Amino acid sequence: MLFENISKYVTDKRDEFCRAIINKLVNFSFEEIFKEKFDFFATIFEYLIKDYNTNSGGKYAEYFTPHAVAKIMAACLVTESVHNVTCYDPSGGSGTLLMNLAHAIGEDKCTIYSQDISQKSSNLLRLNLILNNLVHSIPNVIKGNTLLDPYHRDRDSKLKKFDFIVSNPPFKLDFSDYVEDLKSKENHERFFAGTPNVPKAKPDGMAIYPMFIQHIMHLMTAKGRAAVVVPTGFITAQSGIERKIRERMVEEKMLRGVVSMPSNIFATTGTNVSILFMDRANTKGDIVLMDASKLGMTVKDGKNQKTLLRPEEEDRIIHTFNAHKAVEDFSVVVSYDDIREKNYSFSAGQYFDVKIEYVDITAAEFDAKMAGFRANLDQMFEESRVLEMEIQKQLKGLNYE
Repeated sequence: MLFENISKYVTDKRDEFCRAIINKLVNFSFEEIFKEKFDFFATIFEYLIKDYNTNSGGKYAEYFTPHAVAKIMAACLVTESVHNVTCYDPSGGSGTLLMNLAHAIGEDKCTIYSQDISQKSSNLLRLNLILNNLVHSIPNVIKGNTLLDPYHRDRDSKLKKFDFIVSNPPFKLDFSDYVEDLKSKENHERFFAGTPNVPKAKPDGMAIYPMFIQHIMHLMTAKGRAAVVVPTGFITAQSGIERKIRERMVEEKMLRGVVSMPSNIFATTGTNVSILFMDRANTKGDIVLMDASKLGMTVKDGKNQKTLLRPEEEDRIIHTFNAHKAVEDFSVVVSYDDIREKNYSFSAGQYFDVKIEYVDITAAEFDAKMAGFRANLDQMFEESRVLEMEIQKQLKGLNYE
């Protein structure tokens, strides 16, 4: 009966699904299962949504967020004990990010809110809440269009603001059907940087994700924190909506840091991603920019290459970020003024010190190198003279006819 009830998620691969679950049940301890919490269920949930992640994510571009990404986001957001806080994901999916966040805070210390355009994902999230002792949040899981019709509101009908927000928003999604509706007067404050023109030639191009970033910024409480997965191109774009968003983050002193992840951390997309951290209370600066792109090991995932972070690498990212540490060729700690001077770039590489290496050589070695340079230059100059003469010869041979 269990497998029959979930058949709406697993269509033609129920045998494989059953084997996958049984394989996960071999050699594990029931005594440890509840200590592991979401870690235990993650593989099963990834398998459940795999079928409708084919063909570039299908209509709603749904992707399973890698556990390493979810762990890093939660660990860098929750750095001290908190109570009675709200957690929100405007593109909740099956709840990977929210579950990690809730476990970092404590299930009895937070309330989960989400909205997602996919009914499948919303149903999976409700199941996830049951499995993770978050039943009290089930009524807050809403199926709907977050950008067009955000659901969660306060008693005065204003959009509800949240203490913690996490999101892996869709990067590629055709929203041309309702993009004009997002330009209404009531949305001017929420979408402060503007609404993109969706290109007719490629309506599912990367135009939608900046809308989610603006939405998230608008819904943070006065001390709110947020972590968002963005295409790495966002952190250096020199014009358009992306640039305006970065300027607002700096001018309102809400940027906490950026971690640029290794390529292929999402096996099903070719997009390099970074994690953008915001903190409304980070007014003094002390912003950590990190280049973690060289970490990880490459493995085969079907026809795709996938990069996996080792546990010690995950911990290195988290510890360095939370300790506000500058590590050579890995991380820098900058101020808001530093970022202004770098034209609002959030790329760690642009802040690394330029290293000049000096090599001790003898006078004889120096003379030998200089002689080699002179010989090479003499040869290039000679070749240049021959080429000049040939060009002049060809020009003299040209005539009007």
